Amino acid sequence: MSAEHDRKFFDTFMLILGILAAITIGLMLLAGVISDRTAKQFRAEDPLNQRETLARIAPVAKVAVAGQDNTALAVPAAAATTAAVDLPGEEVYAQICSACHTAGVAGAPKSGDKAAWGPRLAQGADTLNKHALEGFQGKAGYMPPKGGRTDLTDQSVINAVEHMVSLVK
Repeated sequence: MSAEHDRKFFDTFMLILGILAAITIGLMLLAGVISDRTAKQFRAEDPLNQRETLARIAPVAKVAVAGQDNTALAVPAAAATTAAVDLPGEEVYAQICSACHTAGVAGAPKSGDKAAWGPRLAQGADTLNKHALEGFQGKAGYMPPKGGRTDLTDQSVINAVEHMVSLVK
C-alpha cells in the first residue's frame, strides 16, 4: 500500500508541476507578444522614426535626360534640411515621459501626485525646466537629459514639463 500511495502522490505532483510549467511558458509567450505589439505601436507613432524611415526609403539618385527639363534634379539648398519640430506637451508626455512618470520608475514623481510634485514645484518652473533639459541626479532617483530623447527640441521638453505640472494643479 505504501508504494502505491507513493506512486499516486508522485504522479499527482508531476502533473501539477507540468501544469505550472505550461502556465509559466504560456505567460512568458503572452508577455512577449504584448511587449512586441506595444513597442511596435510606440515606434510607429514616433515622429523621429517616421522621418528616419522616409529618409531610408528615399531614392538614392535621379536620372537627368538630355534635352528635357532637369531643374527638378537640382541639389537642394542647405537650408532645406529638416528642422526639429516643437511638439505639444501632451504628445511628448505620451511618447516619452509617461514611461517613467506613470509608474514612478527610477524615483520619478508619478503624474498627478501632488505630494511628490510639491517640493519640485516649490523650486520654480526654471529649475524644473533645467532639470528636464539637462538631467538631474537627486536623492530619490535620476532624470536623464530630455528624458533620454536628446533629439527633442528644448521647447518640446518645456511643453511636456508644463503639461505634467498642469496634471498636478
